[in-house]
Amino acid sequence: MTLILDQVSKKFADVQAVQRINLKLPKGEIFGIVGANGAGKTTTFRMILGLIEPSEGKITWEGNQFKNVVSSKIGYLPEERGLYPKLKVKDQLIYLGRLRGMKRQEVVRQVRYWLDRFNVPEFYTKKPESLSKGNQQKIQFIAAVMHRPELLILDEPFSGLDPLNVALLKNAVVDLKNSGTSILFSSHRMEHVEELCEHISILHRGQQVVHGSLKEVKRDFGKLNVTVHADFSLHDFRDYEGVVHFMNTAEGAQFQIENEQTAQHLFQALAESGFVRKFTLEEPSLNDIFLEKVGADDE
Repeated sequence: MTLILDQVSKKFADVQAVQRINLKLPKGEIFGIVGANGAGKTTTFRMILGLIEPSEGKITWEGNQFKNVVSSKIGYLPEERGLYPKLKVKDQLIYLGRLRGMKRQEVVRQVRYWLDRFNVPEFYTKKPESLSKGNQQKIQFIAAVMHRPELLILDEPFSGLDPLNVALLKNAVVDLKNSGTSILFSSHRMEHVEELCEHISILHRGQQVVHGSLKEVKRDFGKLNVTVHADFSLHDFRDYEGVVHFMNTAEGAQFQIENEQTAQHLFQALAESGFVRKFTLEEPSLNDIFLEKVGADDE
């Protein structure tokens, strides 16, 4: 199954929230949508879900209008939390599962499976108001996936989670992808997007400023990162030809450079100045690309 957004726009009165977004999500892939607050991510998700209508453009699923897709094929984890605080976990998940067309016994089986997987089987009879924000997030994740959706939309799924629980949810997301679920994923944490997503789109004020496979986006960016540890001050190299950014670190410095040729010349110059303990050349991070395309003041 393939989800396609074709020139999709949304305008609220005089505000252009989303402008001519294009997106193609094949079956069994994770597509990352990145942007600062107000960039248009949640508006895009809500148009896909049919909660709001696009002002222009078309959203299709396997060539058919997406609004005709039955809700049992879709899972959605919103950024805003939506659990009933005083209703037991088992009761509200059974209720939500029944709304998706699941039989009660299948809901119970799936809920117990996920609670066991997340190492919290005791939450079955607890009320969400007694759980931490991170543990409430686990319950909302279960609500989004227990009916085995074909399309899963995750809006900031790791918000409020400690590193151990982030790893638990990451593994679950990867397993869902490997089982054939198509996943749209949004996060402010660039390292999570890099780790999980094959394709990305960076939104800025409703417009796509970067779009494509992560590998191609990094290649087209052109710049490289160099980490240097040396037994002498590196500050004098901050304005070296081909260096576009310089930052001192505890053990040396981090350079952003134009190309591999700059790396060769920089290494030679450093070696002539003293002992270089470490010189590492790396591809740009998604965070580097985001900051250049969107601006550090919008992060």
